[in-house]
Amino acid sequence: MPDMIVSLQQLPATPAVPEGCALQPAQAWDRDAIVDWVRREFGDGWASEVGNGLGSHPARVLVVRRGNELLGFACFDVTFPAFFGPTGVSENARGLGLGKALLIESLHRLKQRGYVYGFIGDAGPVEFYRQAVGAVPVPEGLAGAYTEPLQRG
Repeated sequence: MPDMIVSLQQLPATPAVPEGCALQPAQAWDRDAIVDWVRREFGDGWASEVGNGLGSHPARVLVVRRGNELLGFACFDVTFPAFFGPTGVSENARGLGLGKALLIESLHRLKQRGYVYGFIGDAGPVEFYRQAVGAVPVPEGLAGAYTEPLQRG
């Protein structure tokens, strides 16, 4: 999967989330619940990155929730400067536009931090990112920053 780059200068407005849902910054008191949920839904690697984003103040993790139910999350400026991701939406909440809302709001927050370009690391759904925000793949042959994770004991 390629890394992608997107200009932050002409982003679309953040789409509304469905009624009854809220897109908001993660709160410190929800840290354990969020990290545990990400670990269950998406694995240890993403949980580690989310934990890192939750260690900042303000947090660099956005969530979508319905009441006290977590539906999705997105990290920004966590793994590397100006990077979006990881991000994920629970299977039962896919198709509601939550991923697009998390993406665009995260990119707006990168722009507010002074970045001109944002990067989408190890982008899975390339066509989604292209259509949603005009992202393009970083040219092949340019070395990315991701390395093989260490083995756990």
